[in-house]
Amino acid sequence: MESLLETIVQLEAVAPDFVSVTCGAGGSTRELTYDLVVTLGRETTLNPVPHLTCVDHSRREIDGILERYARAGVGNILALRGDLPRDGRRSSGDFRHAADLVRAIREFQGHQDSRGFGIGVAGFPEGHPDTPNRLLEMDYLKAKVDAGADYICTQLFFENRDFLDFRARCELSGIHVPVIAGIMPVTSEVGLRRMAELAGGARFPARLLKDLSRANGDPDVVRRIGIHYATEQCVDLLHHAVAGIHFYTLNQSAAIREILDNLGSLRSVAGV
Repeated sequence: MESLLETIVQLEAVAPDFVSVTCGAGGSTRELTYDLVVTLGRETTLNPVPHLTCVDHSRREIDGILERYARAGVGNILALRGDLPRDGRRSSGDFRHAADLVRAIREFQGHQDSRGFGIGVAGFPEGHPDTPNRLLEMDYLKAKVDAGADYICTQLFFENRDFLDFRARCELSGIHVPVIAGIMPVTSEVGLRRMAELAGGARFPARLLKDLSRANGDPDVVRRIGIHYATEQCVDLLHHAVAGIHFYTLNQSAAIREILDNLGSLRSVAGV
C-alpha cells in the first residue's frame, strides 16, 4: 500500500483525466477496490474509474455496489464481464454478458436522483480471446454500446495497425463512441511474459522482439527499448487523432512519466 500511494502521488502530478482501479477475478477484491476509489476521490485530485465485473454476481449485489459508488460521488464505471469460472462451470450470477451489466447500470440510474454514471466498456483490437469469430465480436461490442456505453477502452496492443483497423471496423458497425487506446510499455523480460498472459495472447511485432533480443538480457537496455517503442506508438496514435490513451501502469509510474516527458519534448520541438 505504501508503494501504491507513492505511485499515486507521482501520477497525480501529471494530471491524468482518470485513473482506473481494477478488481480481482469474480470481484474478489471489490471491497479493496471500493476503499481505494473512495480514498482517491476524497484525498487526491484524481478522477477514479472503478472496474465493475458481473460474473457470479446477482442484480441485487450489483445495485448495492452502484448505490455505494453513487453515494461516494463516483462519476464513471468501467463495466466488464470479468473472468469466467476456471472450473468450467457457467456463471451462477444474473448476468451473462457485459452488455447486460451496462443495461443494469442504466436502469439503476433511471431510479436514482443522481446525475448518473459515465460507462466505459472493453474493446479488443487483436480480437477477444473467447470470441474467435471477429464478426460476432463486433456484434457483441455494438450490443454494449447500444445498451448505453459512453466509450470504449481497449486491451493493450503493440501494433497500431490493429488499433486503427479496429477503430475503422467500429465505425462500419455503427459504433460512434470514443475509442481509447490501451498502451503498456515493456519494461522487463519478465513483464513481457506477464503481458502475454494478461492480454490473453497479445501479438508482439517482430520489430519489437528483434530490438529486445539485441539487449542481450540487459535490464536497463530492455527498459529503454520498451519506453522508446511505447513513445513511438503514442506519437503515431496522436497523429491519427486517437480519442485518448490509457496507460496500463501496473502500479508503477516511472516508465509512464518518461513516456509523457518524451511526448512533451517532441511537442516542444515541433512547436505545438
